[in-house]
Amino acid sequence: MPTRTSLSLPEDVKERLQVLDEGGDDSLSDEECVKEKLRLLHEFLFADTQDQLKILEEKLKSSELSTEVYTSEVKAILKKALGVARVDDGVEQNGHSNGFSENGSHKEDGEQEGAMDTREEGDAIKSPSAPKGRGGRRSKADSETKKSPGSSRVTRNSGKQPTILSMFSRVPKRKSDELNGEAANGDAEVKPEEDITEEVHEEKRLKTEAEKQDTENATNGSIKPVSTAKTPPPKCPDCRQFLDDSDLKFFQGDPDNALDEPEMLTDERLSLFDANEDGFESYEDLPQHKITNFSVYDKHGHLCPFDSGLIEKNVELYFSCAVKPIYDDNPCMDGGVPAKKLGPVNAWWITGFDGGEKALIGFTTAFADYILMDPSEEYSLIFALMQEKIYMSKIVVEFLQKNQDATYEDLLNKIETTVPPAGLNFNRFTEDTLLRHAQFVVEQVESYDEAGDSDEQPIIVTPCMRDLIKLAGVTLGKRRAARRQAIRHPTKIEKDNKGPTKATTTKLVYLIFDTFFSDQIDQNNKDGGVKRHRCGVCEVCQAPDCGKCSACKDMIKFGGSGRSKQACQKRRCPNLAVKEAEDDENIEEEDVLPVLKERKKMSQAKKKKQTKNKISWVGEPIKTEGKKEYYMKVRVENEVVEVGDCVSVSPDDPSHPIYLARITALWDDGEKMFHAHWFFRGTDTVLGESSDPLELFLVDECEDMQLSFVHGKVNVLYKAPSENWFMEGGMDDEIKVIEDDGKSFFYQLWYEGECARFETPPSVTPSEDCKYKFCASCTRIKERMAQDAPHAYEPLEDKSDSKAFYGLASLKGEQYRVGESVYLPPEAFNFVVKVASPVKRSHRKEDVDEDLYPEYYRKSSDYIKGSNLDAPEPFRIGRIKEIFCSKRSNGKPDTTEIKLRLYKFYRPENTHKGPKGAYHSDINQLYWSDEEVTVNMADVLGRCRVEYAEDLVESVQDYSSRGPDRFYFLEAYNARTKSFEDPPNHARSAVNKGKGKGKGKGKGKGKSASQESQDQEPQEPTVPKLRTLDVFSGCGGLSEGFHQAGISETNWAIEMWDPAAQAFRLNNPGTTVFTEDCNVLLKLVMSGEKTNSLGQKLPQKGDVEMLCGGPPCQGFSGMNRFNSRTYSKFKNSLVVSYLSYCDYYRPKFFLLENVRNFVSFKRSMVLKLTLRCLVRMGYQCTFGVLQAGQYGVAQTRRRAIILAAAPGEKLPRYPEPLHVFAPRACSLSVAVDEKKYVSNVTRGNGGVYRTITVRDTMSDLPEIRNGAAALEISYNGEPQSWFQRHIRGSQYQPILRDHICKDMSALVAARMRHIPLAPGSDWRDLPNIEVRLRDGTTTKKLRYSHSDKKNGRSGTGALRGVCSCAEGKPCDPADRQFNTLVPWCLPHTGNRHNHWAGLYGRLEWDGFFSTTVTNPEPMGKQGRVLHPEQHRVVSVRECARSQGFPDTYRFFGNILDKHRQVGNAVPPPLSKAIGLEIKRCVQERIKENAAGVCFIYFS
Repeated sequence: MPTRTSLSLPEDVKERLQVLDEGGDDSLSDEECVKEKLRLLHEFLFADTQDQLKILEEKLKSSELSTEVYTSEVKAILKKALGVARVDDGVEQNGHSNGFSENGSHKEDGEQEGAMDTREEGDAIKSPSAPKGRGGRRSKADSETKKSPGSSRVTRNSGKQPTILSMFSRVPKRKSDELNGEAANGDAEVKPEEDITEEVHEEKRLKTEAEKQDTENATNGSIKPVSTAKTPPPKCPDCRQFLDDSDLKFFQGDPDNALDEPEMLTDERLSLFDANEDGFESYEDLPQHKITNFSVYDKHGHLCPFDSGLIEKNVELYFSCAVKPIYDDNPCMDGGVPAKKLGPVNAWWITGFDGGEKALIGFTTAFADYILMDPSEEYSLIFALMQEKIYMSKIVVEFLQKNQDATYEDLLNKIETTVPPAGLNFNRFTEDTLLRHAQFVVEQVESYDEAGDSDEQPIIVTPCMRDLIKLAGVTLGKRRAARRQAIRHPTKIEKDNKGPTKATTTKLVYLIFDTFFSDQIDQNNKDGGVKRHRCGVCEVCQAPDCGKCSACKDMIKFGGSGRSKQACQKRRCPNLAVKEAEDDENIEEEDVLPVLKERKKMSQAKKKKQTKNKISWVGEPIKTEGKKEYYMKVRVENEVVEVGDCVSVSPDDPSHPIYLARITALWDDGEKMFHAHWFFRGTDTVLGESSDPLELFLVDECEDMQLSFVHGKVNVLYKAPSENWFMEGGMDDEIKVIEDDGKSFFYQLWYEGECARFETPPSVTPSEDCKYKFCASCTRIKERMAQDAPHAYEPLEDKSDSKAFYGLASLKGEQYRVGESVYLPPEAFNFVVKVASPVKRSHRKEDVDEDLYPEYYRKSSDYIKGSNLDAPEPFRIGRIKEIFCSKRSNGKPDTTEIKLRLYKFYRPENTHKGPKGAYHSDINQLYWSDEEVTVNMADVLGRCRVEYAEDLVESVQDYSSRGPDRFYFLEAYNARTKSFEDPPNHARSAVNKGKGKGKGKGKGKGKSASQESQDQEPQEPTVPKLRTLDVFSGCGGLSEGFHQAGISETNWAIEMWDPAAQAFRLNNPGTTVFTEDCNVLLKLVMSGEKTNSLGQKLPQKGDVEMLCGGPPCQGFSGMNRFNSRTYSKFKNSLVVSYLSYCDYYRPKFFLLENVRNFVSFKRSMVLKLTLRCLVRMGYQCTFGVLQAGQYGVAQTRRRAIILAAAPGEKLPRYPEPLHVFAPRACSLSVAVDEKKYVSNVTRGNGGVYRTITVRDTMSDLPEIRNGAAALEISYNGEPQSWFQRHIRGSQYQPILRDHICKDMSALVAARMRHIPLAPGSDWRDLPNIEVRLRDGTTTKKLRYSHSDKKNGRSGTGALRGVCSCAEGKPCDPADRQFNTLVPWCLPHTGNRHNHWAGLYGRLEWDGFFSTTVTNPEPMGKQGRVLHPEQHRVVSVRECARSQGFPDTYRFFGNILDKHRQVGNAVPPPLSKAIGLEIKRCVQERIKENAAGVCFIYFS
C-alpha cells in the first residue's frame, strides 16, 4: 500500500480534474490544461510536491527549461501526486488490490487512469494479502531454498539488470540471506530513495514523451514553425516498438483449453504429490515449473523481448505457454498444461549455464517461478537474441580473462570464429551481434570486475572493451548501484592464472627497477598517494560505501584503522578507469607540448657581489695575454685548486643543487676568474629522477665565472669500461658505482641534450702550449660552427672581374666538387613546366538527397584521412657547374656568401607528364636539362650521385641498389618543346664517359673503367655480418630489413606465438627459432645450460653481436601513472626481461622497437628506466620516433626506436627520411618532463624521393572478391610501378601468394557494396535503404525518431537522432536498431567521436594506408580498410605490401593468423634504413681503427 496519506480532494475538484483528463475541454491547449490543474490542486498538494513545482518555475523563468519541457515535468509531478490519491481510492472503492480482481486476473478497463498504471513503486510485487485462486497458495517466504542456488534476477521496478556473474568461478559464494533486496514474505521491497526517484523519473519520462508525441501528432506539427518538419514514427507506449515496423508481430491467441494462471497451477498434472497427500500446503516458497512453447507479449498483444528494460520500467508483460512439472526435461508440449496470459512478469533471472553451454532463464510472477525451455515458433527469433547475448557475454569474459591486451579486432576475430552451441537459434556470430548486445556484455564485464580483487586490473579497461564502449555508446555504471542479486553455483569458466611467466632478470636490471620502485612507492605512501577522483556522474559514484568489502572494513567509519585509504570496491568508478586507460593512448599527431627553456646556468654570476672567500694565487703567472695573467693554481679558502680539477659551484638559486664543473683555465684580469666546463647531473638529462645521483655527464657547455663562486673541490672519476666488458654481462650485483661521501662523483658518457644522446666522450688532445687554457667544450663548439659554415677551396684562374671561381666547397663536413650533384629544398628553384597541382578538391557534394543519405551532413571537413594532398615535394637535384663568390671593390673574394651555378634535373613528375609519368618510372630516374640556376651554398642539403645510364659499368638495378643517394638519367628534357632528347655531351660524367655499353648493361672496358670508377667512389670496407638474436621476432620484419641492409645474420629468434614462429622459419631456414617464453630461455642460459628441452642450441655469452626486438608492453601501458599494481606488472614485464637479455649477452648493438607511445607511457617513466638500465650497463644510447612512411611504404606507422651501442662502437644516428610523407603524420618530437626532444634527423620532413602511394603499392594485383581464399594465383599482368618491380623481386615469380581476404558477413558485404568509390568515402555516404542480402534476408531502414540537440534537423525537416541521448536524456535500450545498412551505433555515438570519420572508409589510390592492423575490420580502430575500387577489405598480400614485405615473403596459418603476423611486424624498409646506419657506424669504426684513432678522454 502507499506509504503516505492520500490527497483529500473536494468532489467538485475531482470532477473538474476528470473532465480535464478525458480531454473534455477542447478550448484549452496542453499548457493551459496544466495551468488549470495547478490552480485546482495548489492548496491540496503536499509541501515537498510544492517545492518541486517552485524549482521548476524558477528554471522556466531563468530559461533553463523550455515551456514544453516545463509543461511535461509539471504534468508528471501532478500525475504522481494524484496517482497516490487514486490508488487509495481504487482500493477502497473497488475492493480490488492493486488492480487485480478476485481471481487474480488483471483488470482491463480504465487502464490509463486505473490503479495498476499509477501505483507507487513500493508496490511492485503483489501484496500477499490479495486473495489468491483456489488452493490459496502462499507467496514467497524468507528462505529461497526451492529456488536454484541464487539467481540473478530483474524485478519490476527494481531497476536492475541480471548478471551472468554466476558463470565465473572467482566470484565469492554469498549466502542467500544476502538477497536483502528481494521481497520477503511478499512485502514490498524497500528501495533506496535514489532508485525510486530515478525510476519514477524514467517511467514518467516515457509517458510524457508518449503524450508529447500524441500532442504533436494532434496539432499536426503546429508546434514547429518549419512546415516540412517530419514527425517521428509512432511507437507503442508500452513495448516501445515502432507500430509501422514490418517485424512487429502480434500474439496469435491461446488455444480454447488454455487455463488462467491460478487454475493452471492447481492442475494435477503439475503436482508432485498424490491427490490425497497434504504436501501441497507445505510449500514455503513459490512453486517452480518449466514452460515450453512460450510467447511473451504486452497488453496490446505485441510480441516483445523481456530483457530490454521493460519489466524494470513497470511495463506489464504476459506470457502464454505449455507448463510442465519441474522434473520434466522434455521441451515438447506433450504432458504440458496449456496456460494463457500468465503474469504480469515481476522478475526475470538467469541461472548458471546448464552443462556449460545454455543458460537457464526464468520468470517470476505473483504466483510461481517458471524456467524457460523452448519458445513458440513465432517467439523463437526474439528469444534467440536473448540467448545470443548471454552466450556472447560468456565468450567475451572468458576471452578477456586470458587476453587482457586484446584489441577490438582480436575480440571480433574470437567472436567470428566461435561456433554457437547446438540448439541455439542462430548459426554465426558477427560484429553486428556484438554491437547489438554491447550494453549487456559490458555490464557483465563490470559485474565480473566488481567481484575481483581490488589490486587486479579490471578487464573493463582492456583496449577492446574501451573501443567497444566508445563504438556502441555504452553507458557505464548503469544500474549497478541498485544491483542486488544472489550468486549461483560456478560454471565452466575457470579463472585463468596462466599469464606470462615471472620476468627472468639479471641482478643489475632487477636492482635498478626494484630500488627505483620501492623508493617511489615509499614516496607515494608518504604523500598519501595520488587521490583517485570519481566521475561523480554514474550511479556507482553516487552509491554509498557498502560497508562489507575489505576496503570499507578498513575505513574508520566502519571501525577500521583507516590505513589502506582504498575506495569501496563496489564503488570503483568504471568511467574513470576507462578514461585513465585512454589517457596514454591519445597522444594525437598534432599534440605538441609546451617546451621549457633550457635550464639557466650561472649567467647572473658576474652581477653578484663578491662573497668573502679567501682567494689567493699560488705561484707565478705562467702566461700573460693582454690584460689576462694565467695561473695553474689558486687557493680557495684552505684548498689548493689547479687547472683540470673539478669543483662545486654555488648556484644563484639556493633551492637548486650545486653545480659541478671542471676548471679549464685560471686567470686574473682585475678579477679572479676561472673557465668552467660544466657537468650535467642525471636529473638535467632525459633520465630525470631515474638517474644515479652520483653519475655526471659531460656536456658541451662552458662559461667564465668568478672564483668567489667556487664552493669547494670535488672528485670526479672517469669510469672507463673494463677490458673484459663484453663478458661481464649479468655479473654486476651492485647498483652503486662509487661510495657516496658527499664529494665524489663519476662520469662515463657525454650527453647531447637536444637529441638525448649518451655517447662515449669524444677524444681530445690539448697541445702542449695551451694546456693552461684548453677547454674541450669550446674547441668542439668552434669546430662545429666552422664546419656548419660554407667554405670554398682550390681557386681557379680568374675568368671574371666580378666573380672568383673555385673547384671545391665544403659544408657541414661534406665536400662538393664541380661536376657533382646536390640536393636542394623544393623552394630553391622552379621548373618551366607548371604541372597542374592537384587542386584541393572538396569531396563534398552540395546537392545530396538528405533523406536518402541522412548521415552525409557529418562530412563537414575537406580533410581526407590517408590523403597525400599536403605531402611536400621531394628535394630538387642539380649538378654543380660552377662554385663562385662575388669580389669586393678591392678585388678580393667575399667568401662569406658562396654560390653555386647548377644544371637543373627534372624528375618525371616535373615534366608535362605529371604524376602519371612518375608512377611508371623508377623513383631514382631523372631527366637532364640545360636550364641553369644560381643558389646559395648554405641551402645545399646533401650530396648525391647522378649518372648517365649508358655510361654505367653495371646494370641500373645493381647501381641503384648500392645506396639511396644514386640517380640516373637516360634522356634530356626540353621544357619549351615538351620533348625528350638525347642528353648533350657535357651532361655525361667526365669520369665514366663512354665506359658503359648501352643502358648500363655493359661490364666496362678492361681495367681502366673500373679503376676510374674506384677513383670517383672510395671503396667502403666490407662489413662482417653481425650475429643477431631477434627476440619477440614475430614473422621476421625487423630481421628481414637488417638482412636487406647486409648488416646482420639472424642466427637465433624467439617467438612464443607458433604461427609467427613458423612463418619466421619459412623465410629464414638457417635460423634457430625458439617457440617458447623468453624468460624460460634466459633462465636456462643463465644457469649454464647449453640446449633447451627440445635439444636446440642456446646462444652463449659472447655469441650475440646484435640484439633486436619489440617487447609487448601490455599490462602497464594503459594508465597514466604507476600504482602498486602496475609497478609490479612493469617490474615483471617483457621490457625488463628484454633489458636483461641485453645485460647478459652484452651485444655490440641493441635495438628496441615499440609503439610511438612507448616514450610517453607512465609520464615517460618506462623510457627513462630503459635508458637508465642501458647507461648503467655502460652502453651509449639514444631514442627517437620514426615514421615508416618516410622510408618507402604507403602507410603511416610511427614507431619508437631505442638504439644502443657498446663501448668502443659508434652510436648510430637515425636515418634521414628517404621519401616525403604527409606532414600531419610526421610529428616525431617527444616531450619528456615538458622538454622537447628531436631525433638527429636534419632534413625534417624533406625526402629524396616522392611519396609511395596505394596505387604504387597494389594496382597490379588481380581483382578478387570478398572472402577470396585461393592461396596461390597468377599475377595476370606486369608490374606497373617502381615499387611493384622492386617488391616482386628480380627473380621471375609467376605465382602470387596470400592474395586472400576475409569473408565479411552478408550485412557488412552489403555495406561495402554501397560505399562510393570517390576518395574520402566512408559510412557517412551509405544510403538509408532496404537491401536484400546474399543470405536471403532483407535489411531495414534506419529510423530517426529523436531530435538531435547538436545537429538539429535536416534540410527537409527530418529528425537526426537515433536515441533519446541525442535529446540530452539517458539512453533508452528500446531505441537500439539492428540489421540496418547505416549502422545504428555510428550516428548514436558519432557526435562525441568525430563522426567516426573513416569507418567503412575506402583507401585512396593516391593516398596511403592507415597503420596496418592485425585484423582489418571496417569498424575497427583503423576503419579505412576497404579496397579503393573493389567491394571487400584489403587482402593479406596488400597489407604485406603496405608494410614493405617482398612478394616472396611467406606467412603461416589461417587468414587471421596471417593478418596478425603482418600487422605486428616492423616494416622491413624501416629496419633496412636503420640497418644501413648501423652498417655505416661499423664501417667508420673499421676505418678509424685502421687509422689508429683512440677514444680516451682526460680523467
